[in-house]
Amino acid sequence: MIHKYKLNGYNIVLDVHSGGVHLVDELTYDMLDNVAPPFEDKCPEAVIEKLSRFYDREEIISCYEEVKELHEEQILFSEDDYEKFAKYSVAAPVKAMCLLITMDCNLRCEYCFASQGDYGMGREVMDFETGKRAIDFLLENSADRQNLEVDFFGGEPLMNWDVVKQIVEYGRSKEAEYGKKFRFTITTNGMLLDEEKMDFINKEMSNVVMSIDGRKEVNDRVRKRVDGTGCYDRIIDKYKTLAQKRNYENYYVRGTFTKYNLDFSNDVFHLYDLGFDQISVEPVVCDKSEKYAITEKDLPAVFSEYERLAQLMLVNEKKGRHFNFFHFMLDLDQGPCAIKRLRGCGSGNEYVAITSKGDIYPCHQFVGYEDYLMGNLYDGTFNTEMKSQFAAAHIYTKEECKKCWAKFYCSGGCNANNYIYTGNILSAHKLSCEIQKKRLECAIMIKAAQAEAADNLE
Repeated sequence: MIHKYKLNGYNIVLDVHSGGVHLVDELTYDMLDNVAPPFEDKCPEAVIEKLSRFYDREEIISCYEEVKELHEEQILFSEDDYEKFAKYSVAAPVKAMCLLITMDCNLRCEYCFASQGDYGMGREVMDFETGKRAIDFLLENSADRQNLEVDFFGGEPLMNWDVVKQIVEYGRSKEAEYGKKFRFTITTNGMLLDEEKMDFINKEMSNVVMSIDGRKEVNDRVRKRVDGTGCYDRIIDKYKTLAQKRNYENYYVRGTFTKYNLDFSNDVFHLYDLGFDQISVEPVVCDKSEKYAITEKDLPAVFSEYERLAQLMLVNEKKGRHFNFFHFMLDLDQGPCAIKRLRGCGSGNEYVAITSKGDIYPCHQFVGYEDYLMGNLYDGTFNTEMKSQFAAAHIYTKEECKKCWAKFYCSGGCNANNYIYTGNILSAHKLSCEIQKKRLECAIMIKAAQAEAADNLE
């Protein structure tokens, strides 16, 4: 399987199963529209006749031989040797956990997937006893995994700050006993940040995500306080200080774009101009009836904007200025291991979410969907059969994904979005798929341009 496209002056061919990326000339690009395995010994006359309107006969024959040779070398139209790994996609130890430390929030963001903080379950916070049980659950279900991850999430975690600190202290106290190492992370809206919290976060949190949507007018339109006023002015200087205190390492400013700001490149560069160099601005995922929803009609504008962002980033790099945009980060040389390519984030299997009452869900986006309640910390239940179902939710059990050129990069998409918007974790959420594919095309193009620039310097 191959995927070919034109972008920013490049003719790009991705060999899906090997992961190889080829920059080709016009003849090769057109040739690939007309040939595929199994290859004949000589270029078919029908192909020569068709392409002879545009290219010299000898060049066509030579190009055909080159394409055939690349196929023989398993560089083009390579065989799928990943499906054999699917049998190893089985239930694994739990290694990561999202703690809904606060099912409440001091903002009322219009698009919030968590029903503006309480997940539709009532506003409450996690007590230390539940947090302690959550840490014990992770320790007991992690088998021989040494490195464990705990993300403090909400709602807004800083509203339950004392319990955050207690849980971190408790986790650290267990590391030597169990031979484990905790990697704590936190996601915050910044409203309650102060010097004490920043210092603790920078000491104990391996990563911090700071929520902001970009330009003041964009952010404040949807990210509002309880009284309806915006939050930009309250948080922006706090975020700058926090990132500076972390030496601009191990953090992200993370935003959401909606129908209101389909020119989201301007929000990305607004954040960059403020000094942030680790940036994620992602499309809202919601019911299409919402007034801020991105729908199929918006896709041409979204695609154009991603292309614009990619081109602007390349121009920026030529000026010696660089930043990471999360959805354009792509490793074409190594990439994730085979199993990671097949099933992605590990929700419901290696990763779970814990609510303030100790309920266990496959991830934070499943919270409130009772069909996916996996158990509870207080009654000691944990649905291992459901865990096995999530382990088996990979690209070879998702029919649409098996045929898709992007399958090894999105790994079947978000299981929660698949369920919420299609009713089945094994059915792809098509809108998300289309956006993901465009981001991948842009990311590959950026890599190609960077490689070309590096070659020109040699």
